[in-house]
Order: sequence, then structure tokens, then C-alpha cells
Amino acid sequence: MHNHTISKLDDLITTLIDSVKGYTHSAEKAKSAPFETLFRDLATERQAAVAMLQERSRQLGGKPNEFGSAAGTVHRWIEDIHVALGGGDKAIIQAIDRGEDYLNEEFERVLKDDAIDAETQSIVRRAHESVRHGLTLVDQLKQQVAA
Repeated sequence: MHNHTISKLDDLITTLIDSVKGYTHSAEKAKSAPFETLFRDLATERQAAVAMLQERSRQLGGKPNEFGSAAGTVHRWIEDIHVALGGGDKAIIQAIDRGEDYLNEEFERVLKDDAIDAETQSIVRRAHESVRHGLTLVDQLKQQVAA
């Protein structure tokens, strides 16, 4: 029974690690100091969510992943290309938006999984708060750069 839960946690952990790396990468590419600071803060917030899910995986007997995915690396390369082509902070925010949408979908899938115990669901919901926070901020940033 725990194998299914551990597997789902590990999927979320990997995707969250991609998010941490993505925000750190975006902070390095941002032209605006406030964006750089915001992205670093979000990376730190996501790292706390990673740690929370990793701890739960260990409690269930898992050995949680410490690395992101190849898909996350490709996503960051695509962001680099868009920035290099003159997209600037707008391209960064668009890349973050795509990543946030994907991450939110992954969390929603796990939260709908009835095979996952209530305690783990509670921890996943707490980690999901970081994703919802990121979605809200990215929506605000999209409006800001569109203006």
C-alpha cells in the first residue's frame, strides 16, 4: 500500500525539485531586481515543500529523489532560448507560468487519489499551498508585464 503513495510522493518531489531549479535559474536570468528577489524567494519556499514531501516519503519507507527530471532541464533550456531571442523577463514569466500549470496539475492528480492515506494527503495539501501561491504571483506578474 505504501509503494503507491511513495511513488506519487516521489513524482511530486521530482517536479518540485524542477520548480526549485527553475526559479533559481529564472532569478539568474531576470533583468529586474524585484523579479530576481521574488524568484529566489519562491525557490526557497519550494525547497521547504520538497523537504516536507521527502520527509513523508522517508516515514513511509521511501528513498526520495534528490534530483529533478530531464524534462525540467529541457524546460530551462527553452527558457534560455526565448530570453536570448529578446523575450527578457516576459519570456521568463511565460516559462514559469507553463511550469506552474504543470506542477499544479500534478498536485491535483495526487490530491484526487483515494488510494493515498489521509495523513499523506494533508502533507501534500500543505505542499500544494506553495504551488497555489506561485500561481497567484505568476498571474500578477503576467498582468504586470502585459501592462
